[in-house]
Amino acid sequence: MNICLFTDEEINRPLSLRDSRGEHLIKILHKKEGDSFSAGIINGKAGTAVITKIQSHEEHSPDNRKTWLEGTIEFDFTPESDGKPLYPLKMIVGFPRPIQLKRLLRDIAGLGVSQIHLTATELGEKSYLKADLSSPEECRKMLLEGTVQAAGTHIPEVFIHQSLRECLDSIKNEENSQTGSKNTSITAHFALDNVSPEMSLIKKMNEAPYDKKPFEQAVAAIGSERGWSKSERELLENYGYVRTGMGIRVLRTETASTVAATLILAKMGLLG
Repeated sequence: MNICLFTDEEINRPLSLRDSRGEHLIKILHKKEGDSFSAGIINGKAGTAVITKIQSHEEHSPDNRKTWLEGTIEFDFTPESDGKPLYPLKMIVGFPRPIQLKRLLRDIAGLGVSQIHLTATELGEKSYLKADLSSPEECRKMLLEGTVQAAGTHIPEVFIHQSLRECLDSIKNEENSQTGSKNTSITAHFALDNVSPEMSLIKKMNEAPYDKKPFEQAVAAIGSERGWSKSERELLENYGYVRTGMGIRVLRTETASTVAATLILAKMGLLG
């Protein structure tokens, strides 16, 4: 936990020692009154919190086999910055297995992408969408974990779609609204495909038109475990996505997502 994040309401209230953040401050960081720690407001300011008071007492279970601390931590928060900005990269990801989804969301949030679009695919397992970990609320928890790990305050937006077409339409509509607001930045669209890519992702990012004017925004689409179907490849092409690859090895969905995001962000000059 490289930063403690709070909602607007929580930042002005005492923190319970039973809260995971309170436990971390006392048991892991061994913070005392007068000590400071990195803190921030979710989707808001980052800064420093100073502990002004710790009230605690030990509680015991009825059989005296377990003990724990009860009490609160009071602190004063001083905002110092707007927090680390999210990067102009959107990720489309075919629904992976729930256990993979947890790692995927955490790692992508740590990289700082702005949006994650989880979508059903023709070759993907439909039951994954109904898993408890696939709800928007649970996804947000995983994204929060990655944001805390990266010492950020801004959490990527997450969207869940029932089909790839629905997903692509949603992103296209948002891009059209940006165009209407006179946004002239170039957006690159990549569809990662290890079956029949037109060229490598790295090669495409260095070819026309990006060799003359680098893209400032990007969307990367990663298929589910079984990849894209033939009709989905055609659909992606119709929406302007270039099929690219990342070598001959078949990667897990979460690995492919992390690698693709890293390569694209590096090309955009955002990681150095």
